[in-house]
Amino acid sequence: MNIVLLSGGSGKRLWPLSNDIRSKQFIKIFKCPDGSYESMVQRVYRQIKQVDKGATVTIATSKTQVSAIHNQLGEEVGISVEPCRRDTFPAIALATAYLADVQGVNPEEPVVVCPVDPYVEDDYFEALKALSEQAAKSEANLVLMGIEPTYPSEKYGYIIPKNSSAVSDVATFKEKPDAETAKAYIAQGALWNGGVFAYKLRYVLDKAHELIDFTDYKDLFDKYAELNKISFDYAVVEKEPKIQVMRFAGQWKDLGTWNTLTEAMGEPSVGKAMMNDTCTNVHVVNELNVPVLAMGLHDVVISASPEGILVSDKEQSSYIKPYVDKIDQQIMFAEKSWGSFRVLDVEDESLTIKVTLNPGHSMNYHSHMNRDEVWVVISGTGRTVVDGAERPVHVGDVVQMQAGCRHTVLADSELQLIEVQLGKEISVHDKQKFPLEQETTR
Repeated sequence: MNIVLLSGGSGKRLWPLSNDIRSKQFIKIFKCPDGSYESMVQRVYRQIKQVDKGATVTIATSKTQVSAIHNQLGEEVGISVEPCRRDTFPAIALATAYLADVQGVNPEEPVVVCPVDPYVEDDYFEALKALSEQAAKSEANLVLMGIEPTYPSEKYGYIIPKNSSAVSDVATFKEKPDAETAKAYIAQGALWNGGVFAYKLRYVLDKAHELIDFTDYKDLFDKYAELNKISFDYAVVEKEPKIQVMRFAGQWKDLGTWNTLTEAMGEPSVGKAMMNDTCTNVHVVNELNVPVLAMGLHDVVISASPEGILVSDKEQSSYIKPYVDKIDQQIMFAEKSWGSFRVLDVEDESLTIKVTLNPGHSMNYHSHMNRDEVWVVISGTGRTVVDGAERPVHVGDVVQMQAGCRHTVLADSELQLIEVQLGKEISVHDKQKFPLEQETTR
């Protein structure tokens, strides 16, 4: 099975845990049997592999999310990187060209596209296999998953099938309605459109060539910034006469708000949190190393992270986005391919960061022109390379780097550093990368 997971957006409705780099799908909030926590993308990827060990998974995403994906899923997962955001049709076209030209997928093979962040059980992924098998039959050019609605939602578009069979031709599509109109659609047998569909690779590849002038994946990638922003629904689905819909009646939740996310949490709190007995329907997610105490609260979500603190009525939390849009501050936490960093202190001419490197990983070999840096090792062992000279480092070691010198650190075990940046112009853009090979001396 070939699956393309669409991983876009910044997830501002789940502030302060999400930001422009760390989208909602990377928040580790679901408890595993061993007591650790996993994110939405880790959960979905694990579930796919449980149902189909041989599944080829490709994640279509922006370049800002690549490091987090590698951090959470490893280096083996396929990634179709969007140079910039151009909505779902360009993203799916690019991912389809990536499968054809980079992964070598046969044009006659079916491909399933779905969001990366639904909260579902294994029957959903069995349904994806059935969707793929239905697309392989070539009875239709597109096969959609129609989700049996549980209430008249205003958040989803609706698919109206021609009959009530498990697989049906599609009569029409309806845009997101108001609640009363949604009730009327459901009375007609309408299904939610959850953005899940399957096709033979050749079909979308041909559509992409029909609507975009390009030769192959690399050419499309290079032209990506010039493409019109348009959704797959508008560009393809609404114009395609040969469409089927397959019903899905299992659990399916879009965890796009704090209200829906807390419904899926297996416990009332994550992190350091206490609630007294008078609290009801209260959830706390705390990423800070300080306790949170809640007393006498009802139907409330509390979330604390380096980005900020949210205390909200659960229903009102759905209206968070315009307020978060007004917040302008630097990213305080991010996952990288080599580990993660958390900003501890910000001053006019200094920045203090806690850096965690995963075992066997290293930063890029790089320099900064406008700042000095100091590393203090607080946990683990590793090696630093400063202007080509390699040295081992252990707990308590201090490494000083002047502006302009080239440096990196390699982790032999999990390695934690306190990094202090000093300078009048501290900027994420002040960084030049260099190849490390053949430069080190012992």
